[in-house]
Amino acid sequence: MKIKNILSLLIVIISMNAIAQDGPFIRKKKDQIKALKVAFITDELALSPDEASKFWPLFNAFEDKQQEIRKQKLKGYLDRMDDESFDKLSEKDAAAMLAQMESSEDELYQAKKKFVASLKGVISPIKILKLKKAEENFNRKLLQQYRDKKLGK
Repeated sequence: MKIKNILSLLIVIISMNAIAQDGPFIRKKKDQIKALKVAFITDELALSPDEASKFWPLFNAFEDKQQEIRKQKLKGYLDRMDDESFDKLSEKDAAAMLAQMESSEDELYQAKKKFVASLKGVISPIKILKLKKAEENFNRKLLQQYRDKKLGK
C-alpha cells in the first residue's frame, strides 16, 4: 500500500513540475482531465442534482487541500533529494526529512478522514465507496491512455 501511495505521490509531483514548466498548454490539458474526471465520477456515482450541489464543493476543496500539501510540503522534500545532495545526506538529516515526510503523509491522511466524514452527510456510504473505486478506475484509465499514446497504439 505504501508503494502505491509513493508512486501516486511521485506522479502528482512530476505532473505539477511539468505544469509549472510548460505553462498554458499543460494547464489546458489539466483542465480537460479535471472535466473528464468530474464527468466520470458524476456518472459512476449517479449523483442527484441535490447531491451534486453539495458533493462537488467538498470534493474540490479536498482536492485543493491535497494539492497544497503535496506541492508545498512533499515537493520541497523531494527537491532536496537530487542525486548529489542525497548521497551526502547525514543520517540525522535523513531522519529529520523522513519525519517531516511522515508528518505530511499524516496530514494527507487526516484531510482524507475529514473529507470522508463530511461526505457522510451528503451521499450514502455506498456512494463514498464508489467514489474511491471511481477515482482509482479513472486514474487507471488515464494512465493506460498515456501509455497507449507513448507506445503509439
